[in-house]
Amino acid sequence: MLSTAELVRRPSRPPDYAAENRALIALAQVMATSPDAILQKLADTALTLCRAHSAGLSLLEEGDQKNNFHWRAIAGQWARHINGGTPRNFGPCGTVLDQDVAMVCSHPELDFPYWAPIKPVLEEGLLIPFHIKGEALGTIWVVAHDTSRRFDAEDLRVMTNLGTFAASAYQTLLSLNATQRIASIVESSDDAIVSKDLNGVIINWNQGAERIFGYTAEEVVGKPITILIPPDRHDEEPSILERIRRGERVEHFETVRMRKHGSRVDISLTISPVKNAEGKIIGASKIARDITERKRSEAQIAILAREAEHRAKNVLATVQATVHLTQSDTPEGLKQAIEGRIQALANVHRLFVESRWEGADLHGLAQEELAAYSPGRETRVQIDGPSVLLEPNAAQAIAVILHELATNAAKYGALSVPNGQVRTEWSHEQNGQLVLRWTEKGGPPVEPPTRRGFGARVMENMVRGQFKGELKFDWHPEGLACEIVLPSVR
Repeated sequence: MLSTAELVRRPSRPPDYAAENRALIALAQVMATSPDAILQKLADTALTLCRAHSAGLSLLEEGDQKNNFHWRAIAGQWARHINGGTPRNFGPCGTVLDQDVAMVCSHPELDFPYWAPIKPVLEEGLLIPFHIKGEALGTIWVVAHDTSRRFDAEDLRVMTNLGTFAASAYQTLLSLNATQRIASIVESSDDAIVSKDLNGVIINWNQGAERIFGYTAEEVVGKPITILIPPDRHDEEPSILERIRRGERVEHFETVRMRKHGSRVDISLTISPVKNAEGKIIGASKIARDITERKRSEAQIAILAREAEHRAKNVLATVQATVHLTQSDTPEGLKQAIEGRIQALANVHRLFVESRWEGADLHGLAQEELAAYSPGRETRVQIDGPSVLLEPNAAQAIAVILHELATNAAKYGALSVPNGQVRTEWSHEQNGQLVLRWTEKGGPPVEPPTRRGFGARVMENMVRGQFKGELKFDWHPEGLACEIVLPSVR
C-alpha cells in the first residue's frame, strides 16, 4: 500500500470539468428516477471518468456485523465478481479504512493469498474511504489490470469528489425517498444548482448558489435569471433558452456572472433540459462552479511565465557577455573563469527562487559567494551589514562583483595566503544609497595593476554603466580596499 503522494509526482492530465459536470447531472437523474441503481451508476461513472479497467464499491454491512466488505456494484472487467467480497481486517480496503486516507495498492495477492484466484490481476488500484454519517463503511475504487494505465493526481481529485457524492447518495438512499434524496444532494453541493422555467424564471435555488451568488432562495425564486448576468452578457440568455427549447444540452462553458452586491465571479456552467413525466421540456437545470481561484492561478502562472522569460533573457545575455569577454592564457584557465562567473549567477538565482523572484537578501548572497573561502569555523571571511533585500538586477550585479573580488583575492590578494582575511560590510544610507566595502589584509604586498583586467571592467560596467553608481579601488600595501556605491537597490 502506498500513500497517494506518489500520484502527485506523476504527470497529471488536465481536469475535464465538463465531463465531471455531465456525470454529476446523470447521477442526480438516476437518483430521481431509479435510486436503487445509484451505486452501480457510481461504479460506471468512476470507470469512465478515471479511464479505469474496473471500478466499484466495497461496503460493510450490518448483516455480518461488518466483518466483510461486499462488492455490491462493479463495472468493467471485474463485473463478474459482483456480490463477492473481502475480509474487513485482512485486505487493502481494510487498510484504507484503518488509516482513513486514500491509498494506492498493487498486486494484493502478494500479501493476501485469497486474491490469487481473482482475475484479471490488480496491477494498480486507487481506493477512497467511503463515509456514512462520519463512519467509514467502505471504499470506492478504480483498478488498472495492466501497465498501460497508471493513475494520477487528477484521478485522485475525481475519485475524492465521487467518494463524497457517493457517500451522500448512499446515505440518502438508506433513509429518504427519491424526492428527498435528490433534494439533499442538491442542497449539500458546493456548486450552484439552479432550475428555471422556459421564460428564464428561477424555480429552485440551492445553498451552493447562495454561497456563490449571495442571494437567499427567498430573494431570487420567482425572479428572472438575468439578475445574475452582467449587462454586457445579456445576449447569452436568449441563446441558452432557445437551445434548451430544442432539447439541446448547453455544454460546459466558462462565463461571468454577478453576485448580489455587484461583484463578478468566474464560473463554469453546464445547462440541461428538464422534462416532465410526459417527456415535454418544461425548464432547465444549471450547475455553476466557481472557478475564480483557477482563473486567478492561470493569470498568475502567465505572469510568472513572462517574468521567467524576461529573467532567462537577462541571464543568457549576461552569460553571453561573460563568455565573449573572458580572457585567459590557457584553455583550462578560460574554462575555470567562465565556470566561476556562471556559478555566481546560478547562486543568486537560487536565492531568487526562494524569495519567489522578489530579490535576494544581501547577507545570504555574500555568504553564498564567500562560503568556499571560509570552511568550517575559520574566520578568514567576515560579513557584516543590515538586512537588505536587493531587487533582482542589483542582486545579479552584486553577486558578480563579489565573485570577481573573491577570485582576485584568491589569486593575488589576502585569500591567496593562509593567514589573509577579507571583510565585506555595507550600510544603507538615508538617501537610499547602498555602500558596500571590501577590505583585505594579511595578504602579500599589494601594488596597483599595470592594466585593467576583465573583472575590473565588468565591475565598472555594472556599477557605473548599469546603475550610475560609484566604484573606487585603493591598493594599500596591507591589501586592496574597494568601495561601491549604488544609488538604489530596491
